[in-house]
Amino acid sequence: MIKPGSMILFQGDSISDINRNIDVKDANHNRVMGIGFCNYIGARLLRERPTDDLRFYNRALGGDRIVDLYARWKTDAINLKPDLITILIGINDTWHKFSKQNGVEPERYEIIYRMLLEYTRQQLPQVQLVLCEPFLFQCGVVTEEWMDEMRQRQQSVKKLADEFEACFVPFQSALDKAVEYAPPKYWLGDGVHPTMAGHWILAECWYESVVG
Repeated sequence: MIKPGSMILFQGDSISDINRNIDVKDANHNRVMGIGFCNYIGARLLRERPTDDLRFYNRALGGDRIVDLYARWKTDAINLKPDLITILIGINDTWHKFSKQNGVEPERYEIIYRMLLEYTRQQLPQVQLVLCEPFLFQCGVVTEEWMDEMRQRQQSVKKLADEFEACFVPFQSALDKAVEYAPPKYWLGDGVHPTMAGHWILAECWYESVVG
């Protein structure tokens, strides 16, 4: 799926952003990739394929909802002309509902997500899409009332992955399996943001889903 010379772009919110420096533009730079699963993935593939000229970029932005991602999609995705785009988005669409009364309803989330993917296919018809399942655990800031919305968003992402022939990455399923070994807070400290161990689970799940 990842050919020599490919540009691989990660997009999303703070889970993917995780302390990246927006002023650093060089591919494959630690400060571009952040300190989470995107960096783990890039590091692994660069170690395994040192002669393949792979280029990794991270343009995720903390706090983004699907509407925010759509608004900056041309500059932060289309204009870069990547060969593969990984998208993880959805938790803030629920979180902002409860913290700021500014969430994005599950129905509107799916509509806008589909618009983003349609636009991407129009502008970059050969691009490979990787859609990551949004996730949470009921601990930390997350309460029971978050759960149904997130299930709806997860179903939407799976449906969109099928519709657009994208690779689907089942993050929630991978994290659910990890709870067999340690409690939810060990993996997602506040119920949303992964710990170091949680980011490793995401990186492994992505690798298994995309690379095999």
